[in-house]
Amino acid sequence: MDNIYHDRWIECTPEDIRIRGYYFPWGTKRIPYGSIRSVRRVALSTFRGRLRIWGTADPRYWASLDPQRSKKSVGFIVDLGRHVRPLITPDDADAFEVVVRRHAGLGPDAGEAEAGPFV
Repeated sequence: MDNIYHDRWIECTPEDIRIRGYYFPWGTKRIPYGSIRSVRRVALSTFRGRLRIWGTADPRYWASLDPQRSKKSVGFIVDLGRHVRPLITPDDADAFEVVVRRHAGLGPDAGEAEAGPFV
């Protein structure tokens, strides 16, 4: 299987995004590109997801497991048309965004990262 993007927790294949450590205790979430409505780049800060290793304080978002999130400044909220939206933090944000936008047919990014949610 060809991996288009891959880091410790996130893998983009030709068919879907696979997020390791999304479900308790270590389950993988698979997101087919066709189910993605939008991908929003968000800036992480101390109170906006950066210190959240896993889970949420806001039931509208779910931060996948990433012990290195505190060292990252950018994350992505993936809108699947459901109440809960995954918040993921790939190691290479630019490469991840290019792959997802191309495969999901979302077009180019909208520009700068906006403030992330309180997670």
